[in-house]
Amino acid sequence: MTIRQDALLFHIRDKSNKEQAFDAMLLRNKALIWHICSDYSLDKAWKLEDCMQEVIVSLWRYFDTFEGRSSERTWIYRVATNTMLMLRRKDSRYPSTEQIDAHGELNNMSSEVVDDNCQLLRQLINGLPEENGIIIRAHLDGFSYKEIAEMTDLTEGAVAMRIARTKQQLKELFEKEIKK
Repeated sequence: MTIRQDALLFHIRDKSNKEQAFDAMLLRNKALIWHICSDYSLDKAWKLEDCMQEVIVSLWRYFDTFEGRSSERTWIYRVATNTMLMLRRKDSRYPSTEQIDAHGELNNMSSEVVDDNCQLLRQLINGLPEENGIIIRAHLDGFSYKEIAEMTDLTEGAVAMRIARTKQQLKELFEKEIKK
């Protein structure tokens, strides 16, 4: 456990400093929260700021449950991801995949090739089974196999296997879409 985690746990248990500890945690991790919210964007149904607010409310709701068994960053990632998945399930307006027109091109995409490829990759990741999507996003966000295993309650070996298989699946799907 790091000194920061020890201090955070102390402040959580000391109710008089709870708000200060929470604010400090948010400041340290605001980029991570923004990134998760933007990755799981609910198309145009939800604004990014609304998603961030929902995640912050969830973090506050579960703040007292942080026990320090995982890193602060891992705990935030898990709470934020679960919140975004819950919002996605609740929102009937959320499409499971973006529409592809008769020419095989994604609608409403930028003309830049790099932007197109990034958008296509996001679409493909959004189309993955939920747990594989969580695992590959965490991997792309730089979490270690050990941290991903803690988030998903899998073994490190299972995480490594899922990442390898998901990468292969995404590569095949990406190449198939590019050839259209």
